[in-house]
Amino acid sequence: MRPTPLILASILLLAGGCRTTDPLINADPLTSGYAPPKAAEAIQPSRLPAPTADMSSSGMSSRGMSSRNGVRRVAYEPQAGEGPNLAPAPLQIPQAGGLPQSDYSLLDLEDIAMRNSPVIAMASARVRAAQGNWLQAGLPPNPNVGYVGQQLGSHGEAEQQGVFVGQKFITGKKLRLDRETAAWQVQQAERNLEAFRLRVLTDVRIGYYNVLIAQRRRDLTEELVSISLQGVDAAQALFRGEEVSEADPLRATVEAETARILLQNAINQHMESFRRLIAVLGVPDMPLQRIEGELKADDLSVTWQEELERLLAESPELSAAVANVEAARWAIRRAYAQVVPDITVFAVLQDDRSTGSSNGNLRVTLPLPLWNRNQGGIAQARAQATAADRAVDRLTLSLQARLATAFQSYESARNQVEQYSRKGGIIDNSKRTLDLIRAGYQAEEFGVLDLLTAQRTYFQTNLAYLDSLRGLSASVMEIRGLLLSGSLTK
Repeated sequence: MRPTPLILASILLLAGGCRTTDPLINADPLTSGYAPPKAAEAIQPSRLPAPTADMSSSGMSSRGMSSRNGVRRVAYEPQAGEGPNLAPAPLQIPQAGGLPQSDYSLLDLEDIAMRNSPVIAMASARVRAAQGNWLQAGLPPNPNVGYVGQQLGSHGEAEQQGVFVGQKFITGKKLRLDRETAAWQVQQAERNLEAFRLRVLTDVRIGYYNVLIAQRRRDLTEELVSISLQGVDAAQALFRGEEVSEADPLRATVEAETARILLQNAINQHMESFRRLIAVLGVPDMPLQRIEGELKADDLSVTWQEELERLLAESPELSAAVANVEAARWAIRRAYAQVVPDITVFAVLQDDRSTGSSNGNLRVTLPLPLWNRNQGGIAQARAQATAADRAVDRLTLSLQARLATAFQSYESARNQVEQYSRKGGIIDNSKRTLDLIRAGYQAEEFGVLDLLTAQRTYFQTNLAYLDSLRGLSASVMEIRGLLLSGSLTK
């Protein structure tokens, strides 16, 4: 049975009515300020070639245009209310440029930390305690005074009443030796204070540079979001101009969404870095603000031999260990002096009622060092001095080992920074690649996947460069901070 002409005409009409809708014409774009182009607005001539007579004469309609890069072009024939919503909902993200600008320099932040850090206050109190111990160690014992009464029940006939004064005399220069020992303990506490102060300064500098890098990462990802939005607009324009398939704006939208995730992660990292910095400063209520400054790789250069010599000569940690050795040596001399007996003197002046006269008594006592010659105390002091001396050797080797670890991190980070930042390096090449592919995409020489890949590579290399720069600054600050063990914020 052959179809009637009416049925054939209906099929043709239905086929002619099939059209590809514009999936983005009614969708909310990534930015709230975007408005879809009006029907009367034409696509920029530089973006799309003008149609020629050869296209229509050769039988190539807009629906059957040849593909570019193997992708079939789909005609742009929108119908209101049809097609998927490709654009994501707008996301309100605070811009780093909207943060208040800080007036604090690095020196200002270091001064704030010195005045507010509880670690510095704790170490300062320990110094004052050591100074108090030094003062007390050299003070002689106080004299004793009292009342003496004998035969008090004789109704005044044979009573003897009086007063006495007693004094213990420290011999063998023990007080001077005690003060010498305490003086080195004061120096040890002062060196520990310097070590804590240097540790706080190192943590402030590390935190400061981490905030600078986090700010730069945030700015960079904001730029990535902006360029991704431009890519979405470009893909939409090409799609509306019948130059690409529906896949191009879809891919560009996915890339923009991914960039927004990276931006939110960068914001979170910025907040975390700033909060760690203000924790080191001792002012946890300081509001978030942009920190002024610049981190230059040229300022972060050290050498192994110079840093090793400076470390062994200036380390407050090593100075404190040496002070402990000197205190232990004076403690040995004090242990030997302990054998010299101290003298105790009592003088009594009393009234004797039985004779009606006054008289005085004098008593002097001192122990005889026959069995106890402080043998155990001397052995203990000598062993403690040996342990303190070996502790200096151990600390020296430990400092060299810590320097080796930090220097390896420094050299690796330094190599990465140079490879990324040198002329003709990774960043330069990725930027040049992005510019070439972006221009080629506008000229229809590359597809959207090439553009998105080049764009992603460029920003990934910049983020990796920032990570390398952060590792470089951290390793240099640790080296310059004389490699004190541990961070005060942990």
